[in-house]
Amino acid sequence: MSLSSKVPATSVFELKSAALTVLALQLKTPDLASLAEALAARYGATPGLFEHEPLCVDLSLLRDEAELPDFDGLVALLRRHGFNPMAARGGNPEQMAAALSAGLAEAPDVSQPRPEAVAAVAEPVAAEAPTAGPEVAAPAQAELPLAEPAEDRTPSPAAEAAVSAPESVDSAEPAPALASAPAPATVIIDKPLRSGQQVYARGADLIVLAVVSFGAEVIADGSIHVYAPLRGRAIAGAQGDTQARIFAACMEPQLVSIAGTWRTTEAGLPPEVAGKPAQVRLDGDKLLFEPLKF
Repeated sequence: MSLSSKVPATSVFELKSAALTVLALQLKTPDLASLAEALAARYGATPGLFEHEPLCVDLSLLRDEAELPDFDGLVALLRRHGFNPMAARGGNPEQMAAALSAGLAEAPDVSQPRPEAVAAVAEPVAAEAPTAGPEVAAPAQAELPLAEPAEDRTPSPAAEAAVSAPESVDSAEPAPALASAPAPATVIIDKPLRSGQQVYARGADLIVLAVVSFGAEVIADGSIHVYAPLRGRAIAGAQGDTQARIFAACMEPQLVSIAGTWRTTEAGLPPEVAGKPAQVRLDGDKLLFEPLKF
């Protein structure tokens, strides 16, 4: 039985705009030997950490370099470490042309994050305390206009809400000399996150009221609060906020990161925090696990 040629295309497929949160690898040298050595030193002990992890190659620090990176070799190197290189951004025209020839798409060069909260099954609400301003960090989060993710990747279609300052109110009283800054948003998740699901609270803190299962990932530009077992990956201060923290009612994470400083827990956690209420904070270039005492 042949298909009718009069079947409308809209009943077969639709093309829609979508945004996917991915890691961005900010290259500081075109020397692949140095990069291979650094990747092996940092992630060689955890070969399964980045299993098919989408990745954007950030060339902004190499824009003025005369030497072109070997993008074919770079893609192969990154794939050996579990990354899935998808795009490049921030390079000069010659670099971007070479990246395109290696099969990398051109991603928008977004130098400053937008003040908005993006998450799966998320509702933004007013928060009390502001977080520190973002700094440059690596790896940082990048936004790529790609095909829509599979439905089983997130609890429901992604919701995006802009965080704006409150409207001004006319008043006969004179304005104060120093106006307080508007409070940032807080993203609240009240459903369990299963393996493969991801939530990103852009420009906001993240509160999770249910379990974060092994293989799930929670990301926030601010701090992360999990009032349940944290067993997946938690990435706070994604845009470089070194004052961000990670709190959990039951600390059992697969991985934690604050402002680009990572640590896996394959070797176990100290007994005073393992499976107990605890926090993670950044002290210089070290992550500290501390018990929470009530």
